[in-house]
Amino acid sequence: MSPLAANIIGIIGSVLFMGGFIYANRVEQIDKLLFNAINLAGAILLLISLSVHFNLAAVILETAWGLIALSGIIKALRERRKGSPS
Repeated sequence: MSPLAANIIGIIGSVLFMGGFIYANRVEQIDKLLFNAINLAGAILLLISLSVHFNLAAVILETAWGLIALSGIIKALRERRKGSPS
């Protein structure tokens, strides 16, 4: 992957993180599935970018952020399943 493509992918990931944070601070009630999906997508895109522009500290941070988002997605899906009619 070219450095330019890696930068574009990383910027999109960063914009997703910022968008998720803005969303979380603007809505009355947060949709946990949406919020965590946005954060997981951002983490994945930044990890792709970091595969070209490696930075160990950033890889650790994005991996942790992605795992936290994934656990949030699982929790949100379980909560929705409990709340849905059988």
